[in-house]
Amino acid sequence: MDLSATPPALSKRFRTRRLSAVFGVEIEGLDLAGRVSDDDIAEIRRLWNECGLVLLRDQRFSMEEHIAFSRRFGTLDLNQTLLPFRHVKHPELLVLSTIPVDGKPSKSENVGRHWHTDLSYTTRPPLGSLFHCHVIPEVGGDTVFANMAAAYDALSEAFKQRIEGLEAVHDYMQVENMKKRDPAMVAELKKLNPPVAQPLVRVHPETGRKTLYLGEQVARRIVGMSEKEGAAILDFLHEHAADPLFTYRHRYRVHDLVLWDNRQLMHLALADFPPGAHRYCVRTTVVGSLSGRVLEG
Repeated sequence: MDLSATPPALSKRFRTRRLSAVFGVEIEGLDLAGRVSDDDIAEIRRLWNECGLVLLRDQRFSMEEHIAFSRRFGTLDLNQTLLPFRHVKHPELLVLSTIPVDGKPSKSENVGRHWHTDLSYTTRPPLGSLFHCHVIPEVGGDTVFANMAAAYDALSEAFKQRIEGLEAVHDYMQVENMKKRDPAMVAELKKLNPPVAQPLVRVHPETGRKTLYLGEQVARRIVGMSEKEGAAILDFLHEHAADPLFTYRHRYRVHDLVLWDNRQLMHLALADFPPGAHRYCVRTTVVGSLSGRVLEG
């Protein structure tokens, strides 16, 4: 991969700032609670596709406005595979919170603490996610993102040929912190989310770039290989993709809106804040066009 190559063109409609050498862009001066034209949406989508991640700070809109804006990019997932974490009034919103509810720990307090792509264990993984930050700790609460297209480009041609056409098994029950969750909730999640086979290499439907498609603790084995053989390939790819060369660490501010492309990025929510500090964010998820297949038995 040539990091000195010409970067994608940034917007002529907005003020923009690059977030890292490899991917990510911040849009400045656009209030999403006001009128956002179709041309503006088209330009945001172009930047989202080209840069993988789009940041808009200080977006003080309501949950209803968040949902309405998200719908401009496609059909929204109703979080039926993640019912315990769904907002009680707005099924389009997934709640990611560490704030106790009725004196009990939040059901979603440990969600996302591993490298993953949102809903990769479903038959129709999402195009992208729109994440709005309401409460953040004084220190920490960051998310690290990895660019899977850049990671794929950096592989040798011989290794690219080796993994072409392979499928990895994405199984939500393999997430390590599942052991920390309420057994009844885990049983419900298991019923909703059977193992799914996904291509290890996917083609981004809008840019045409090839990307790795992984999930630490989710992609557990490769179809047609022994567990040991598959683990060797997957362990290497996970370590390779998480190389700092391909990553960007986002430090949130209250009212940040982050749009990330699940077709080319993987991310990790860090537990990097003190006990007792809280984080409350909501996410909409735009349904994608690429699909996986449920494994029988």
